[in-house]
Amino acid sequence: MPNAFRAARDVIIRTHAWDDAVAFYTSVLGLEVVHRSEKLVGLEAGAFRLYVEKGENHGPVFEWLVPDVPAAKHALLARGCTVVEEDASAPRCYIRDPYGLTFNIGQSDARCGGRGGLCL
Repeated sequence: MPNAFRAARDVIIRTHAWDDAVAFYTSVLGLEVVHRSEKLVGLEAGAFRLYVEKGENHGPVFEWLVPDVPAAKHALLARGCTVVEEDASAPRCYIRDPYGLTFNIGQSDARCGGRGGLCL
């Protein structure tokens, strides 16, 4: 694999019941809101940061950070992975591996402020 994959702390879920989900995670689980925009709320969960996004449910999405997203995508597709969703404006490239795990491959360099994770 031409990229060194490194796990980010970010896990994303998407739901049409966005207000209910945010209320659940903040009031029932007591998670602190650390990011809020029109379509996305970030919640600090300790070992990971949970993002709740408005939209069609796709199950939890983990994130791997790589120095070269196109090269990583190419290598993953050659090894039997499939693209689930792609949006260069997000940036987002959701991949499902042959074993059922869905993850985003994200840029690990300065395009995300040098910190990795979601580019917010």
